[in-house]
Amino acid sequence: MLFSKGLLKDPRSIRSLTVAAQKSVTASGVSACLLLCLASPPALAQMAEDVFKNVQVLKGVPADQFMTTMGVFSAALGMSCEDCHAANDSKWENYALDNSPRKQVARRMVRMMTDINKNYFGGRQNVTCYSCHRGSDRPRVTASLAAVYGGSPEEDEDDIVRQAPDAPPAGQLFDKYFQAIGGTARLAQLTSFVAKGTSSGYGPESEKRPLEIYAKAPNQRTTIIHTDNGDSTTTFDGRAAWIAAPLRPIPVLPLTAGELYGARLDAELAFPGRIQQAFGQWRVGRPVVINDRKAQVAQGVSADGAAMATFYFDADSSLLVRFIRYASSPVGRAATQYDYSDYREVAGVKVPFHWTMTWLDGRENVELSEIGPNVAIDPARFAKPAPPAPPKN
Repeated sequence: MLFSKGLLKDPRSIRSLTVAAQKSVTASGVSACLLLCLASPPALAQMAEDVFKNVQVLKGVPADQFMTTMGVFSAALGMSCEDCHAANDSKWENYALDNSPRKQVARRMVRMMTDINKNYFGGRQNVTCYSCHRGSDRPRVTASLAAVYGGSPEEDEDDIVRQAPDAPPAGQLFDKYFQAIGGTARLAQLTSFVAKGTSSGYGPESEKRPLEIYAKAPNQRTTIIHTDNGDSTTTFDGRAAWIAAPLRPIPVLPLTAGELYGARLDAELAFPGRIQQAFGQWRVGRPVVINDRKAQVAQGVSADGAAMATFYFDADSSLLVRFIRYASSPVGRAATQYDYSDYREVAGVKVPFHWTMTWLDGRENVELSEIGPNVAIDPARFAKPAPPAPPKN
């Protein structure tokens, strides 16, 4: 996985943009949960230059956004860590070395991108690495005749959902969803659960590994994956969130801004009765097709656009089949996608027993085997996780 293996000590001086975004979010009365999520962590945030060495351009960026930025670079250019760092680096300190000219090029590119957005778009992030590179290390300079006369290759849907004319209100879609999974009364009666199952990752982590999930209403959640290298734990305690994972440059990584809000959404979706109140604005787009089935699309966004998520409901069953949340980075928006299936009834509520989580540097395929509803959970399960124990070998 790209982040598990490497960091590019690169990129861009966006301190003013990050600070301005934080102030804007704090000042805009979006919703109580968004303000709570984004306003509480700054005192705890670790800046990239305080954690990593030789950070020249991305100063003033929280460490978790710095990590996300590395994934955006990788996706935009179709590269992996080793393309800018030595493949045989055995210590994280070595990733700070300028042993590749590509790192200098990346710094110049980030400065250029920042200047374009500042000078031509009022500082809005309209141009990113992906805007030009599209998965290639070199942007194309010649128009494709095949695309002009043979039809453009299929593109993914735009991540910004446009309001469709005559679309039903978002509230109607959520009402049908709540009814499909058991109704609001039964949803209110499910106050906690403990789940067990397996998770298989991507590439070298494709073997099934034991998984546990602890969740308590309204928004506390801890996921533990028992890997060969140690436990990987993601926790949201209702206000703050962390990822504690082995073989990472930061053993316990505090989450900030969009990643923190994403952790909150993950926790609230375990008890989804209040999920519609997580956003101040909603747009309902035209239907799309997912796995040969029609789906209705609703997108929630904060007043200033700092937080955004898209929900896809099966047109026939009204069940949630896909959920995409977005986090900002200095060089582009990063998406995390969940695809849900195998809904089963637990304490009168339909819950997905299978989902695939996909993000820029990895994929997890989760299969639950059991869910124990309304059980007592030790509050320590939602405390800041300890650093993972070092691998035995």
